[in-house]
Amino acid sequence: MSEQHLVEVVRHAFTAGLLVLLPVLLVGLAVGIVTGLVQAASGVHEPIVGFVPKLVAMAVAAVVALPWMVERLAELLREIATGP
Repeated sequence: MSEQHLVEVVRHAFTAGLLVLLPVLLVGLAVGIVTGLVQAASGVHEPIVGFVPKLVAMAVAAVVALPWMVERLAELLREIATGP
């Protein structure tokens, strides 16, 4: 495996990893913003009130997106295995 190919594989793996995590992170961001707005409006500033809904939403998003995530990672591994 050449040095150039190794750099390309690492770059592709990094971008694929970010792409796979993106749906879960976006759901966490959206729920965090909504929870923060609700906490600010209600005056309740308990950390657990912001953490639990975000945790549940991110877990649901991960379960829903899991088939797509596995397919993307399998595609990455196929590309790495076939090589140049």
